[in-house]
Amino acid sequence: LLLLCYTEEAAVIVSGLKNTDVFVGESATFTCELSQPGVKNVQWWLDGSPLHNNFVTEISEQDGIIHTLTLNDVACHDSGTVTFRAGSLISSAKLLVKGILLLE
Repeated sequence: LLLLCYTEEAAVIVSGLKNTDVFVGESATFTCELSQPGVKNVQWWLDGSPLHNNFVTEISEQDGIIHTLTLNDVACHDSGTVTFRAGSLISSAKLLVKGILLLE
């Protein structure tokens, strides 16, 4: 009899967040892939503030492994550090929102 036990300590980040540059009004997407499902206490942050699912912020996961954050209709003040935390695992990346210079 072979029992496979998944423990949170065994999970690692396979693919972390990547720095992202977008223009004002666009969407910014961040993805973090874990080595296994079942990690508890998953949370996304922007500059130290926790993010929650709403019409601007879309948080999803696929198979408990691929965690995705999409920030819709970003503004200049959204520039900052995006952080993904799952248990004791942490990945961070920079979000740079660029303004559009209108030439007369």
